[in-house]
Amino acid sequence: MTTEATEVPRTTEATGPAARAAAYEQTVEGFGTVRIAPVDPARDIDVIHAWASEERARFWGMRELSREQVREIYQDLDSRTTHHAFLVRLDGKPVALFQTYQPEADRVSECYQVQPGDIGAHLMLGPAEGGARPGFTAAVMRALVGFTLADPEVLRIVVEPDARNEKAIARFVRSGFVTGPEVTLPEIDIPEVYLPEKRARLAFLSREDAQRLNRG
Repeated sequence: MTTEATEVPRTTEATGPAARAAAYEQTVEGFGTVRIAPVDPARDIDVIHAWASEERARFWGMRELSREQVREIYQDLDSRTTHHAFLVRLDGKPVALFQTYQPEADRVSECYQVQPGDIGAHLMLGPAEGGARPGFTAAVMRALVGFTLADPEVLRIVVEPDARNEKAIARFVRSGFVTGPEVTLPEIDIPEVYLPEKRARLAFLSREDAQRLNRG
């Protein structure tokens, strides 16, 4: 399987004139073209709310929230310079929600020693339509790692899935992440956002490990 990746700061998604410019594009042989673009809270809310409301997304923590509440959360993210949300599309169809953040500006910084070049990430895959496609998740993960490491200042990706989410942890391990300790992320209760306490499993992927896996 071969991939070809390009940064496409001037390209807009073909799904409509109001779509935000894609930040990254990668064509994966056998699957199609993966495009990653910033979430538009008004335009993308129906997709995000539908995914977050499903039982399989229980670890995302938004199952009980209304459409308006989810929209407000992503409007808040959209206003921040330290946290970013992206909708991932495969040949124009949404397939994943990807979020990045600066760990030093996040509660995870209270649980491990943040290093220069660290970037945090969250991933929610969309529902598999038309049945599972072997290798699909791995292809999406490669595109997301490529997108994140396209910034030369990023030296390591940090994830903190719920410690009970065995599928997510196994997915990251298959993608080359090295698991770290189980930690407790503290509760956050401020006017803009509420996050309950969370038991999480840290995992890390260095630039060197990602490059080695890509060569292999």
